[in-house]
Amino acid sequence: MAWRRLTGTPTEKLLTDVSIGAVLDDLGLARDDESVSALTEDLRQLAASAGTVGMMTSTIALAERYGFDRTVGAWLADALLAQRLGWAQAVPLLGAEAVLGTSARPRRSAVSSVATGDETNPERAKGLLAAQARAALRAIDLSAGLERRADRLLAVAPKLRARASDLVIEKLLSHDAIVASEKIAGMSDRGLRRLFDRLVELGAVRELSGRPTFRIYGL
Repeated sequence: MAWRRLTGTPTEKLLTDVSIGAVLDDLGLARDDESVSALTEDLRQLAASAGTVGMMTSTIALAERYGFDRTVGAWLADALLAQRLGWAQAVPLLGAEAVLGTSARPRRSAVSSVATGDETNPERAKGLLAAQARAALRAIDLSAGLERRADRLLAVAPKLRARASDLVIEKLLSHDAIVASEKIAGMSDRGLRRLFDRLVELGAVRELSGRPTFRIYGL
């Protein structure tokens, strides 16, 4: 939910007291309004005074000083980067690195190494830039793959005869995935399952869970 909030909220509204407080709630983290306001003000000053690399490394360290983990730091850094570059919507670049860093892999993520110690350390800044580069390449590859699959879905859409199939297509194009029990106006549960079976048969969507029941479908 936190990352959906990052990508689904206009960039200029990401770093407000309300938005940051909601993100901490999404992540299940304790917070108080006074600390959130102080963090918001520190981020505002940081964005106005630091260069891009210094702003990113300092943001991750700042989150740690407020008692938050690297996931929060990465979220805030991605939001600040989007604002600095004038993007309408943010992209979870360092967020992807933070998530990878929580797995059982032996390598510490660049995000976690930046979040410990002096944020002006040039080696940590290099690690941060490398993390961003890896994430950007992954995002480009993912975007290209999603575009191909979206084109395929649109190409087979005229072949669908089920009622409300246009609503299902719209949801598949605008959401990460939909569950087979999704409530679609004008379509029964059985009808929706049959539609998904047809879309899989046509190579337009994939079943993502690998389960025989409670299935999830998406591009």
